[in-house]
Amino acid sequence: MNEILNKCLLCPRRCGVNRNKGELGFCRAGDKIKIAKAYLHMWEEPPITGKKGSGTIFFSNCNLRCLFCQNYEIGEDGIGVDISIDRFAEVCLDLQKKGASNINLVTPTHYVPLIIDGIKLAKKMGLTIPIVYNSSGYETVDTIKMLDGIIDVYLPDFKYFSDEYAIKYSGCKDYFKYASNSLKEMVRQKPKCVFDKDGTILSGVVVRHLLIPDMEEESKKILKYLYDTYKNKIYISIMNQYTPVRKCKYSELNRVVDDKVYDEIIDYAWNIGIRKAFIQEGGTQSESFIPKWDFK
Repeated sequence: MNEILNKCLLCPRRCGVNRNKGELGFCRAGDKIKIAKAYLHMWEEPPITGKKGSGTIFFSNCNLRCLFCQNYEIGEDGIGVDISIDRFAEVCLDLQKKGASNINLVTPTHYVPLIIDGIKLAKKMGLTIPIVYNSSGYETVDTIKMLDGIIDVYLPDFKYFSDEYAIKYSGCKDYFKYASNSLKEMVRQKPKCVFDKDGTILSGVVVRHLLIPDMEEESKKILKYLYDTYKNKIYISIMNQYTPVRKCKYSELNRVVDDKVYDEIIDYAWNIGIRKAFIQEGGTQSESFIPKWDFK
């Protein structure tokens, strides 16, 4: 499927560059899969982590590049190693052998055609565990449609309701439009959350929302939209783990979210009817939860 990279329109940036001829668009991804780490990750939502960990593959580069990204070294600086589709399939199988609950594809949008080829190959070679698509939410419907039948669990962020914040912190307009439309397609493909007897998710949609300092009203709008639109078809993960990892030009991004604000948001979610949700308790606002990019 790498002919799609001849004119890359995979994400809403729609750069149109020929990645197969070395042209680089906004994300700066080339014509090969580039990853920074693949390992058993123990700190996802419980149904994602499972018993032995989520088989998490962190992809280098990013089509969003938020100012506050805790993984900016791989998303913005692009550190990592290029691997072939064959090697990607081997990595997936190795994670399965180690007992991974799933293959968790982190920031995969700009590699979708290559990932599809790799997953198909891995399945021919014996891959059977669920595939999780863990993305920023800044997606096109066309790209999500390409994944129909490949992805078992969608795990998108829903970062912004208004263009004001999307432009300010991520340099993109129409985030809400693209995130809401692509989420609709994800739910169409996976309309019901299904779990095994141990509570590990096998199929469905879990939407993440990370609270950002001074954005509590924005968070409320997002939660209300998600609940009004999908009720209990999806799970919502309400996250308080925002961690400043470098000095930002906006002062509010240089501090953590106050515990009282987080509690207020949880109360709001409960009061509007949200019941299928994951919340975080103390200790998540720490750089110790950020992986070391050792290319292992």
